[in-house]
Amino acid sequence: MNNITYQELLYNESDIIELYRDNEWTNYTENQGLLFAGIKKSLFSYGAYDGPTLVGLIRVVGDDNTIIYIQDILVLKRYQNKGIGSILLKEIIDRYKNVRQIVLTTDNSNNQKSFYEKNGFKEHKDMKLVAFILDK
Repeated sequence: MNNITYQELLYNESDIIELYRDNEWTNYTENQGLLFAGIKKSLFSYGAYDGPTLVGLIRVVGDDNTIIYIQDILVLKRYQNKGIGSILLKEIIDRYKNVRQIVLTTDNSNNQKSFYEKNGFKEHKDMKLVAFILDK
């Protein structure tokens, strides 16, 4: 696992589905056509690879100037807690350093909060902001 490489996502549907299934993101795997269309229309998608195996992915949507939204960040469970997610996140933060807002939504769990806080993110409430979502 020391030979992880990072590069723009190589579009391989079976690898992508395996990554989403491994993370139990069933809303994505139940409608694969929407998932693949979303990935193709993303502003940027970046992957982590162990040899030819996709082990992590981060995907960004936005306008590339004032705001980006980190839509997805996933790492295969057997590769988690090895710094891969942090490296993927750092790549996006560095790549979009001139963008005013980098936003994401995630599960309300201590593990998720700890990960994002460790990587410099703050909760909306800590910034005296409120977030709204219309989830269909």
